[in-house]
Amino acid sequence: MKLLSSDLLAMKGATPISMLTAYTCPVARCVETAGVAVILVGDTVGMVEMGFESTRDVTMEHIEYHVGAVRRGAPNTHIIGDLPYQADKDPDTALVNANRLIAAGADSVKLEGAKVDVIRHLVSHGIPVVGHTGLTPQTAKSFKKVGNTSSEAEKVKQEARKIQQAGAFMLVLEHIPHALAGQITQELLIPTIGIGAGSECDGQVLVINDALGLGVDWPPFSKQFVHISETITKVARDYREEVEGKAFPRNLSQLIGAQGS
Repeated sequence: MKLLSSDLLAMKGATPISMLTAYTCPVARCVETAGVAVILVGDTVGMVEMGFESTRDVTMEHIEYHVGAVRRGAPNTHIIGDLPYQADKDPDTALVNANRLIAAGADSVKLEGAKVDVIRHLVSHGIPVVGHTGLTPQTAKSFKKVGNTSSEAEKVKQEARKIQQAGAFMLVLEHIPHALAGQITQELLIPTIGIGAGSECDGQVLVINDALGLGVDWPPFSKQFVHISETITKVARDYREEVEGKAFPRNLSQLIGAQGS
């Protein structure tokens, strides 16, 4: 059964919330079959799937396309659509773009930063919103941990409070000190989802390519449960060798013949 924003809100302090990103139909189907609570169609797609240097190159059309693909693969999972860079530059623009993601198949939208006016405007028009503070890649000048100084930590806390007060039902905390994430989680009434923010958050999110080990390198706060890149390379090498040796498709024809006899 698909979880609603109210269901996720009710999970705070009761059931840890599992979240993975997904960008394609077959991967989304696997994630849903595994019972993961939430799928995030993140603007990370630009870097891990499209080869961009930054998430700032991702467009609304990109996110719409991937939300649609993921929805077809995971019809019964709560899907969050990421509002890409500048898609939420003002309340009216954000509402138009949020409605586009909802129409594409998202159940809620996520945006970065304490954009109080934007969040309030979306919520007042019935759009469930997930906030995001700490490291915010769309505007960050580096990918260093945020909140190491007392002034930075206080800023993150203030942003978290503002995002909750504006009406967000959930909050992503990215790459901040674990103790700070724990303090914010204890204070807020909405669930926190950590990515590089420690185990005291109400849930965790991981980029699916990082979990699969699909790529060249990964953030230090991610975990590789397998290394799919190695498997893909081996399959491609085996295929090339069989084609060059004229074993494929001859061996395939022999297999089909044996099965039909």
